Amino acid sequence: MTYLLSQTWFIILLGIILIGAVLTAVHHAEVVAHKTGEPFGTLILALCITVIETSLIVSLMLTGHEGSEVIARDAVFATIMIIMNGVIGMCIFIGGLSHYEMTFRNEGTNSILAVLTALATFILVLPVVTVSTPGPTFTTSQLAFAGIATFALYTAFLFFQTVSHRDYYLPQSKDRQTDHHAHAAKPSNSKAVASSVLLFIALIAVVALAKLLSPTIEDAVSAAGAPKAVVGIAIAMLVLLPESFAALRAARANRLQSSLNLALGSALASIGLTIPAVAAIAILFELPLSLGISNLNMILLYLSFFIGALTLAIGRTTLLQGVVHLIIFFEYLFLSLVP
Repeated sequence: MTYLLSQTWFIILLGIILIGAVLTAVHHAEVVAHKTGEPFGTLILALCITVIETSLIVSLMLTGHEGSEVIARDAVFATIMIIMNGVIGMCIFIGGLSHYEMTFRNEGTNSILAVLTALATFILVLPVVTVSTPGPTFTTSQLAFAGIATFALYTAFLFFQTVSHRDYYLPQSKDRQTDHHAHAAKPSNSKAVASSVLLFIALIAVVALAKLLSPTIEDAVSAAGAPKAVVGIAIAMLVLLPESFAALRAARANRLQSSLNLALGSALASIGLTIPAVAAIAILFELPLSLGISNLNMILLYLSFFIGALTLAIGRTTLLQGVVHLIIFFEYLFLSLVP
């Protein structure tokens, strides 16, 4: 009894520290974002947490415990579904409640969605239909090519986003004129550097706390008799907290462009950085790796992309679109529990 009580208080304490780390990360991310401007600000937060998340996945793979061969697949798929439906749906819903209708540059969001659809197909779907190996896996050469192609496409997108077509990811001129956040005085160089360091420390804390909480999550999932994929969903939710919170704050402030840049950019970085690193580790250390998703998850994946394309097509959103995405997200959660 005493042990259970102490364990409960320990979990509560970790949860409080996790919330504090998330709020700290979001604050310093906003300072850095304001200093660098869009789209670099949202890109920094997405890249930072994806690099740390990738390190966490690779470390779990190298331990070689049971189920390590599907960790990357579960993490990437959960990230896409959480971002495409949970985060984007909540941003549109919360923003719709406050601002009735919000606008954004659909040229940028459509290009992100196109790249994300291609990458998700390369990594999560093609292993199911290739015939060189049994099961949802790649051969070594296929895995190497997939990793190289993924990194090349993601690098091309970064050039497109930050150099050749940067304007596609900036708020429309009429939104910039009414954006008080954009017109506030930029932080000094020393403050921006300090916030960058503190942001990285806070993100490390978030991932470390997620890793500490993961055994408890695994025990709870096992006790409930739920599928093991639920563990990946719960951990992905914890790791994505800073990005999700930052995206929601931007949506409440009627900065949906920043919300979409951050959300979709995070999903893209999750594949574009994670998969090449995972592929290299799997080939180098001859580790088993299973990337193909089930038919059920394949349907949910393409439903998310189809509805996402409709949502992002016209550059305006209303509360109803947020509801649609959230319902798909809840359907995904329910079918993960009851497949």
